[in-house]
Amino acid sequence: MAPPKQARHAQETSFSSDPDEKLIVERIYNAVMEQRLAPNTKLSESRLCDIFGVGRMRVRRALLLLSSQGIVELKSNRGAFVACPDQDEANDVFEARLLIEPPLVRQLALLRSADLLELLSAHIAREDAARATQERTEMIRLSGEFHVRLAEATGNEVLVRILRELVTRTSLIVGLFGVSGQSSCPDDEHMGILEAIRQRDPERAEQRVKSHLEHIRSGLAMDGRKDRPDDLYNVLGEV
Repeated sequence: MAPPKQARHAQETSFSSDPDEKLIVERIYNAVMEQRLAPNTKLSESRLCDIFGVGRMRVRRALLLLSSQGIVELKSNRGAFVACPDQDEANDVFEARLLIEPPLVRQLALLRSADLLELLSAHIAREDAARATQERTEMIRLSGEFHVRLAEATGNEVLVRILRELVTRTSLIVGLFGVSGQSSCPDDEHMGILEAIRQRDPERAEQRVKSHLEHIRSGLAMDGRKDRPDDLYNVLGEV
């Protein structure tokens, strides 16, 4: 297993070298992760062109990249929308994560890399700081990225890409079905996972990840939806 890598910026979700396309992908990706863009929000090409000051081809390429990652749905003759998972897809996402993440942390607990422990400790410290200052969007983003950091520690780029997509879909699901004000991950549970890895206890690490994911799923109100309109400029434009 390769040593843990440094945290990646969200713009690395793009496979394009075009800086304008990277910016569009980054802004939309972060807005989804932070639950500032609601599921089913229409991503008007003309509006995005105005916001980013680019032509339609760059916007379309960015939307295609986001679609390949499951963040955006492209609907024939209707345009692009933020993905809107239903209950069946929500359950599928959690089942996929339960298949992937427990054995992943089991391997990390056996490895117990000093670099990994330092990286995860620093990440949790940033989560705690965001929580202390009640920076909700930062809390949501960091909560999801903790799980991506675990995947990055394996050095497996395919696994990182898969887990990044699953984490983003989880953020959409929490945004759609979660209790208002709730972040994607409950307080302190990431530290419990880290402690199990630090103590080189693969069984406990595996069990804590399972409990953590089930805790997130149990907090969803799957019989309700929370669609809301969003003004794209307010969410994606320059502050």
